[in-house]
Amino acid sequence: MSGIFSGPRITPFLWFDGNAAEAAEFYVGIFPNSRMLGEMKSDLDNPNLPPKGKPLVVSFELDGQRVTAMNGGPAQKLSPAFSFVVSCRTQEEIDQYWAKLGQGGQEVACGWVTDKFGLSWQVIPANIGELVSHPKAMQAMMGMVKLNIAELEAAARE
Repeated sequence: MSGIFSGPRITPFLWFDGNAAEAAEFYVGIFPNSRMLGEMKSDLDNPNLPPKGKPLVVSFELDGQRVTAMNGGPAQKLSPAFSFVVSCRTQEEIDQYWAKLGQGGQEVACGWVTDKFGLSWQVIPANIGELVSHPKAMQAMMGMVKLNIAELEAAARE
């Protein structure tokens, strides 16, 4: 149990409504160098928390980034106000992460996708800052849902 809250000084902490462990396993299955770190089971009789013996808090790493998730109940919802950014070197990587994260979720716009648990992700080219510093590439990105590196690069050359 003590390993749940050990590690880096600052880490993301996500609030789920009963499916934190399922979400963590889903994410760990998508990203390389990822693993489950531990879980703390509920030991309280509280209608807002999971039943005794079910996961209350889970800790995991996504490609080395430590994340903690809690089954805190329906009071708080995930929103696009918080998102993870996935920096990709190739279109193949963008396509792969987009498909996996979007499975059962919702494609949004400009490289944003919301997964089936309600967590938002930005799946972007690693050089997005350089690309969108060109006004035509920024305009092209604004018209895209999933980002297309070749189209952004072509727009940046215009």
